[in-house]
Amino acid sequence: MGWSGARRQVMAGFAVAGCLGIATIAQAQLFRPFSDHRTALLEGNWQSCREGDGTYAERVYDGKWAGLPPFELHMGPYHEFALYRGIQSEHRDHASSENLLKPHSVEIRANAARQSWDVDGLHLEVALSGGSREDCESWYITLKRSASTSVSH
Repeated sequence: MGWSGARRQVMAGFAVAGCLGIATIAQAQLFRPFSDHRTALLEGNWQSCREGDGTYAERVYDGKWAGLPPFELHMGPYHEFALYRGIQSEHRDHASSENLLKPHSVEIRANAARQSWDVDGLHLEVALSGGSREDCESWYITLKRSASTSVSH
């Protein structure tokens, strides 16, 4: 193989490594869905990782499901969760009285945590499932309609 062929292979290798590196960085804030929505509205893995400024990542899911009023589900930062009626673009304080999840911060004991809430027609379960890196928390999330059909307003 000539110099240009070897150079092309090296450049291709750098391109692949660069793409994989970018994918790894981007995965720190991804929600990976597992559900086909037959049994759960939302089901998957959320990972909250420490960012460059020392804070942890947060993801907001805007819920618009038939038969339910619009809602926001906040996953993170760290081991905080929040559920709000309605959808808005401004960030909301998880400790506020508007957050329907009490407690909003899941307590971790001996590297294990699990919490469930039944509120506003929804059943949310979260479970700590480890992390791919020391500076990340990985959570398994399941959001379903509540077994009780009443929706509080």
